[in-house]
Amino acid sequence: MRLIIGISGASGTIYAVKLLEALKNMNVETHLIITKTAEEILKFENELLKEDLKKLANQFYEENDLKALITSGSYKTDGMIIIPCSMKTLAGVALGYSSNLILRAADVTLKEKRPLVLVVRETPLNLIHLENMVKAAKAGAIIFPASPAFYHKPKTINDLVNYIVGKILSLFNLDYKFKVEWKGFEK
Repeated sequence: MRLIIGISGASGTIYAVKLLEALKNMNVETHLIITKTAEEILKFENELLKEDLKKLANQFYEENDLKALITSGSYKTDGMIIIPCSMKTLAGVALGYSSNLILRAADVTLKEKRPLVLVVRETPLNLIHLENMVKAAKAGAIIFPASPAFYHKPKTINDLVNYIVGKILSLFNLDYKFKVEWKGFEK
């Protein structure tokens, strides 16, 4: 399996870190793009640098490398995940505005009818955000708010993050060791 992972400039980079770790452990080939703003947030939220994440990916591309393999639909991938997906990036996807590599790869993913998961990270949402989500969903994107559940009785932030990562991976039929399934209410 080959996936494109885009990290845009929104809070929640911890989700991207856990996702890349999980995909590396599953031997999934990953093609990583990190925006400049995402680099700053990654450092602030996780005390990690771009170089730390590059080690988790098979291939790394600079944000403005519009000559990368993943700019073409003839380069086969199994889909793309933008995690976290800022409202700016969502707007670019919704409008087909391919001004950087994340947006171009997303555009290619949609035109080739491959899964595109947008892990949106914003609250509250205004009407523009919601309309952009609808536009992206109509184009074929999967809108995935980073909203963890609590039925598994999480004890740590990692439990919450692992829940989200497990749900994302299940969209690609990948089994995550921390996958949580609803088993109904205890009697």
